[in-house]
Amino acid sequence: MKVILAKQAGFCFGVKRATQLAFEAAGKDQKTYTLGPIIHSPQVVGKLEKLGISVLHSLDGLEQGTIIIRSHGVELEEINKARKKNLNIVDATCPFVKKAQEHVKELSDEGYSVVVVGDADHPEVQGIVSYSGEKVFVVASDEDVKKLPKMKKIGVVAQTTQSFENLKNVVVECLQRGGEIRVYNTICDATAVRQEEAKELAGQVDCMLVVGGFNSANTSRLLEVCAELQPRTYHIETAEEINPAWLEGAEQVGVTAGASTPKWIIDEVMNKIEELNKSD
Repeated sequence: MKVILAKQAGFCFGVKRATQLAFEAAGKDQKTYTLGPIIHSPQVVGKLEKLGISVLHSLDGLEQGTIIIRSHGVELEEINKARKKNLNIVDATCPFVKKAQEHVKELSDEGYSVVVVGDADHPEVQGIVSYSGEKVFVVASDEDVKKLPKMKKIGVVAQTTQSFENLKNVVVECLQRGGEIRVYNTICDATAVRQEEAKELAGQVDCMLVVGGFNSANTSRLLEVCAELQPRTYHIETAEEINPAWLEGAEQVGVTAGASTPKWIIDEVMNKIEELNKSD
């Protein structure tokens, strides 16, 4: 059995930067917290907790210490609250996410109704939306756009982990609803490359494993694109979750990983597959 690991698997630039900032902050202040999980990897969050950095979901009751802004960003109101409390802020927001936030503010200031393409329940999208004015809509697909009212000026941005195809379909539909359209392609390059590579790999192998947090949007997207081409596609967080039955009869097994998946977890998965292969 041959095991092929996608070239672009694991930490992207934004996640690598965020985790580095978090680990560097450990031990510098007795009270250090992340506002929400730093990245969507329970294993990385667990390592930080052992170093004394715990997760807060609200700043209520916190009057001093260091707060680390997660890679997905947070709502503008939370940032302002942290500033008013004079907390030490370590901003680990991914630069691509930050750019999307800035574009939304700019569009709102210039009178555009803003359409954000993404998952309304995802913290990244909630953070991006908080930089807009009153006229903002979150759409998951072009079907959602059909329900929107007619607007004079529409500005479009996307959650960084969206597929280009979905953004394109939404923009086409927005052309039916507005007189003037301004579009910012805020999809992260690493996300697009990772998805294309995963598609190519899924089409070549007999079984596909997608490694990453079950709450990770970009990992879920990888799972979707792989499953379209390879029905034997499985989502795992750790090596222990691999079911040997999945690999039965497979001559080639592909492995890819979400942008929040650390290298040591990918290595453990690769080693586990090799172990299972030898035991056959």
